[in-house]
Formats: sequence, structure tokens, C-alpha cells
Amino acid sequence: MLYNSNVENKRVLKVGYKIMNKVLLGIGLLSIVMVGCSSESVGPEEWTQYRMNSENNPVYKDGEFEDLKESFQTDNEVRATPVFAENYMFVGNHDSGSLNAFDMNTGEQIWKSDAPNWIHSEMVYEDGTVFVGYGNRYFNHDVGDPYVRGSRDSGVMALEAESGEELWNFETLGHVMTTPVIYNDHIYAITGDRHLYKIDIESGEQVWNMDMGSYASMSAPALQDGAFYFGGADPFQFYAVDLDTKEVLWKTSYPDAIAGLDDVPPAIYNNELIYTTALIGDSDHPTQVIYAMDIENGEIVWEKEMGSGENVENNKSGAPMIYNDKVFVASPITQHFYAYDAKTGEELWSNQNDYIAKAPPVADDGIVYFTDAKGHVFAFDVEDGSLKGVKKLKGTLAPAGPVIMNEHLIVGSQSSEIYTIPTDDIIGINEYAEPEE
Repeated sequence: MLYNSNVENKRVLKVGYKIMNKVLLGIGLLSIVMVGCSSESVGPEEWTQYRMNSENNPVYKDGEFEDLKESFQTDNEVRATPVFAENYMFVGNHDSGSLNAFDMNTGEQIWKSDAPNWIHSEMVYEDGTVFVGYGNRYFNHDVGDPYVRGSRDSGVMALEAESGEELWNFETLGHVMTTPVIYNDHIYAITGDRHLYKIDIESGEQVWNMDMGSYASMSAPALQDGAFYFGGADPFQFYAVDLDTKEVLWKTSYPDAIAGLDDVPPAIYNNELIYTTALIGDSDHPTQVIYAMDIENGEIVWEKEMGSGENVENNKSGAPMIYNDKVFVASPITQHFYAYDAKTGEELWSNQNDYIAKAPPVADDGIVYFTDAKGHVFAFDVEDGSLKGVKKLKGTLAPAGPVIMNEHLIVGSQSSEIYTIPTDDIIGINEYAEPEE
């Protein structure tokens, strides 16, 4: 009870939701003012969870770009996935907390707003409104019982997609670095204060919260059929929650894990299996493991050790992605790219890299695209792992990974750009930068 009281004392709600319907003067007709009404949409109508779907493979091919810019400039590091809805791209910045909207037809920045803290969350979208989590990764041992992850301000914001005007701000005790989920007219956020929050989508008011026992770091939840899946730490456990009944369907403990489980956004295969990764063993020289769990009960169906290597500072374990009955994942520990059979866990192929790679890849038309911390985009054949091309970009590319929109690969960079590359321009070239001696 003491913890919930602390949360309520800290929370400041800014309620002022603007209704998007306007009456047309002179003819009395009701029109709906929506993002992208000026021309045919180039992106999906909504983007309601991390990387657009529970497979972590954000590919959209039903629109068309006109004279797309090669890059979009922001004011700070981009660590989140760019989000597309209607004709617009939304993306936040790391240290500055800037929130940006770009018109994908004209290339113009439509608006810029500000959050109170870091942005690692995607700016998810529905019905003319964008929602974003904010907060930082620093532990606060003086707040909460037990302690929370996240110092300074933390919470979820709602903004009008056309103007960037803040509609409401729901504050939490711990960070919301994970991407919120939109489901049935509510926002759900798992936080660094060990709670899952259900928030009314229009007012920004809390409906309920659940004490989960573990804190989330960067394990952006996967949503499927009304269930919410994520990994947490302290203790290391993986959770499945029914959002309609407020019931924990199951939780799987990972007593051997030392890191990573709380950083990894899971991926779901065919409503049968759900995948995550974690580090085990020695903290200085850990082993990365990929796990497949039964989505019905959380039992581990198979697990594979990917290998050992030197530990890394952040995003310690690679995030999985599903495509063509395969699981693709990069390991920052072994510095390899992997493909596994989704059902059996058989390793189908792997390719070594000279640099750290951790982001989930994206796949389309038989090609899987991985990125690394040196700015490379790799194209591999999904069946045999043969290299089809390497494109070199500037800066460390975002740990949330690339997307494919209308035959263009789009990825953020910690040098503050968002790059847009026709996928055909990656195939058949080799711009790999060899490590210096």
C-alpha cells in the first residue's frame, strides 16, 4: 500500500484530450481530421506495439514514397525504431527527449515537441494520436520498496499527431523505456517501478496497475490475442499477462540468467512459441542463450547456447525476429548473426561480424537485413546465409533495429540521422569497413 501511495503522490495528470472530429462550416457535414488526409497514405493506418507486430518484423508495402529523402536530421541520438502512420514518420531522441514528426511525402519536419526525459520508446499511433514512454536507465535506490529503475521524470505522454500538442501526461515512479502497447482503447506500459499500468486512452487516467515483482528495462512487450509478454529482472522472470482479466497467465523463472532477459523484446511465432535471449555464466565473459517457450504455459521447449564472449555495456543480449519459420537474432557477445529453425531450434546458419550487433533485424523478399554498431547494414539470403550486400552508414545504428517501408530500409542512428535506403541499393555492393589494426 505504501508503494501505491508514493506513485499517486508523484503523478501529475494533464487532461485535455482534443476530439478530432470537426463540423464543416456551411454544409454541416461531419469530417474526421486525420493525419495523412492530403494524399494517399504511404504507411499503415496504425502502429500499436513495438516494431508494429509481435514477430518484430516491421514490413509495410501498400504505399508509395514520392522523392523520398536519403536522410532526416534530428537533434540527438536516435535509439528507437522510426514509426510510420498514414503519411508521417514519428521518432524520439535519446538524451534530449525531443519528439519529431516528418511528412514522408514532402520530407519536411511537421513539428517538434519535448518529453521530460530520455526517449527509448517508440511513438505508437492510433486514430490521430501518438503515445510515447519516457525515462532513463539509472537506478534509484532511495525510491520505492524495492528500489526502482529510472531517475528524474518518468511516464507516458499522448500528443496530437498533426500538431504535436500534448494531450496528457501520465507520470510513473520508474522509467517507461519500453514501448507502450495500445489495446482496446487503453494504453499499457510496463515500467522500471515493477508495475504494469492500464491507462485510459482519452483522459490519461489510470484504470489499474499490477505489481509484477520484476522491473522492465528494454524488454518492449509483445501483444497477441489480448495477452502481454515481457521479460523482467530482479528476479529474472518472463511474464504473460491477460490484459482483459488482469491475470498473470504464467511466469517462467530464469535463475541462471545474469543479464539480458529484461532488455530483450520477445518475438512470437505462429501463436505457438515465444522467444527471448539472456546471458548466463561469468559476468565478464558470459554465454548468450536463446530460449523458445510454449506460449500456452511458458515451458521452455528448446534452448540453444549461442557462444561466449566479452560482455558489453548496454543492450547486452540480442533481440529475436521471426520470418519464414525461422528465428533471426544477432549476438553482441559472440559478434555473430544467427538463423534458427523456429520449431526445433536447429541452427541453420551463422555469420561472424567484426563489430557488436544487437538490434533485431528485418526481413522481406527472402533477404534478412542486420545492422551493427559500426553503421553497417548487411543483407543475407534467409535460406543459406550467403551475403548479398553491405551498406555503410554513419554512426552506431539504433539498437531497436531497422524497418522496411515500401521497398526502403529505414533506420535511426546515434549520430542523430534517420536513413532511408532503397533495398535494391544494398544488394550487390560491399562497403564493409575492416577494423583498424
